[in-house]
Amino acid sequence: MSQPHIRFARLDDDDELARLDRASWSTLHSVQPRPEAPYAPFFSERFGPRDHLVAELCGRLVGYVRIAFPTSLAAHTHVRQIQGLAVAEEARGAGVGRALIRAAVDRARQVGARRLTLRVLGHNKPARALYESEGFVVEGVLPEEFLLDGTYVDDVLMGRPL
Repeated sequence: MSQPHIRFARLDDDDELARLDRASWSTLHSVQPRPEAPYAPFFSERFGPRDHLVAELCGRLVGYVRIAFPTSLAAHTHVRQIQGLAVAEEARGAGVGRALIRAAVDRARQVGARRLTLRVLGHNKPARALYESEGFVVEGVLPEEFLLDGTYVDDVLMGRPL
């Protein structure tokens, strides 16, 4: 399989990204309820195309990463945060997630960030291993922060310098 092509999202990616988001939904990585019709647009006032990098394989959109400010505080503008990552089921294991994380690191550096952070559910071992392999370290744990499918799950805070 070829390497994923990474680019900025475009407005016309909205429907495809929304479908990908719904198809990849799982309590392994989401604390939000399962999406139900009528579905909201993927892009919003808060997060537009320039907040997302997308991955394409063979001309098909197969993943995205959302990079944003963690807060609106002026004293926090040197930090960016991964606030969403999804890879299509059929593209898992093809290096898409890793390519998106590396692109997010590069993008955060390009805009002058000094740190990149993220939050991941404690039971999401595949994502945690991927993040760790890309230089992220656990910086904090909020024990039993979420109740998902009847089980209490930790919220793990991870970060890395740029």
